[in-house]
Amino acid sequence: MNEYKYGEFKKPHKILLITAVILVAFNLRPAITSVGPIIGLLRDSLGLTNMSIGILTSLPLFAFALMSPVVPAISLRFTNEITLVAGMCLLVIGLVIRSLPFTPLLFFGTILIGVGIAVANVLLPGIIKERFPNRVPLMTSIYVTAMSLFAALASGVSLPIASLFGWEGALGIWIFPAFLAIGIWIYFVRNRTSADDVRLVYVKANDTRMWRSPLAWQVAIFFGLQAFSYNALMTWLPEILSEYGASVETAGWMLSFNQFVGLPISLLLPIIASKFKSQRVIIIILCLLAFVGYVGLLIGDSHNLMVASVALLGAAYGGLFPLSLAFLGMRARTALEAGKLSGMAQAVGYLLAAIGPILLGTLVDTTGTWTLSLYTLIIITILTALVGMGAGRDLVVTEDIQKRHEDYEVR
Repeated sequence: MNEYKYGEFKKPHKILLITAVILVAFNLRPAITSVGPIIGLLRDSLGLTNMSIGILTSLPLFAFALMSPVVPAISLRFTNEITLVAGMCLLVIGLVIRSLPFTPLLFFGTILIGVGIAVANVLLPGIIKERFPNRVPLMTSIYVTAMSLFAALASGVSLPIASLFGWEGALGIWIFPAFLAIGIWIYFVRNRTSADDVRLVYVKANDTRMWRSPLAWQVAIFFGLQAFSYNALMTWLPEILSEYGASVETAGWMLSFNQFVGLPISLLLPIIASKFKSQRVIIIILCLLAFVGYVGLLIGDSHNLMVASVALLGAAYGGLFPLSLAFLGMRARTALEAGKLSGMAQAVGYLLAAIGPILLGTLVDTTGTWTLSLYTLIIITILTALVGMGAGRDLVVTEDIQKRHEDYEVR
């Protein structure tokens, strides 16, 4: 049996803890979304194909998938705070290495970035469930909005920074918010005392019940399908828009616009979703927005339709992404269970998500057009809605596991 210790800080630390969560959230997407607008520069400078670019942008997602089941075990051994600081340090090292103008280092640094972000991806839902058990939707909204804000900012400023300091500067500048996050979390590491560890929870080291829950699988696949589309868009939307006649600068800012549109929805939707027992209707509405957005890009031949389509997609994923994260807390009864569900969902989900940029890049290399890629995203959107019918049920994982156990005993 492993001993799991939850550190509960005193109330005066709550505001500082919220700040610390937000600072970590700032670092979860810029290292990824800053790549899309400068794909052309990377391709020309290093002689990369679209498939190679797809692999490059998928490497963090593969790292997310591989690390997600491992992170909870590491945090059991070293505490959430120490593990989070280590993850941020890996992110800084990866950002530095990736900014060096040498193709192998570009890929190796990207892997380290993925590992560093994966640590925070897994730990934050559990930390929020633990520290703010009665405010999970609100805190999820806050950290997802902070994450989306910096993701949008990175998309918008990436090309202007690259024009001044080269693509190396555009990719490396994000070490500064990472240093801020490291500094504030070191404070929590240094000020943690034995008195903070007031709750002890014992779990089996080889507990695999989560992986036998249909609800957990539905949450994981829903997470993965929306992430498939989201990360494919973050990588290729500027290129898709360029094919439709937008300038490189306009395409980069349209990606930023896409994410800014989703910010108010990211802030409000988890709170709204928590007011309903089932989130199925919300999922259908969001998937319908995405469906119409993709169709607009597919058939559109005007600037206004392009802008409207990008806005619809921003609204859709501004809701689908935070909702999939909120499910990690809403479908769990305890912080420990949320951590396990987070690890499983992100392992399965990001493995699916990693396929997106590679598949779309390969399709455009093969066909010379983005048409087939857009049809693929439409199909994925339909599947997201179907799986969401299961993930959006009014149920928690422990009840699902218990129900399956009782059904098995009856048989």
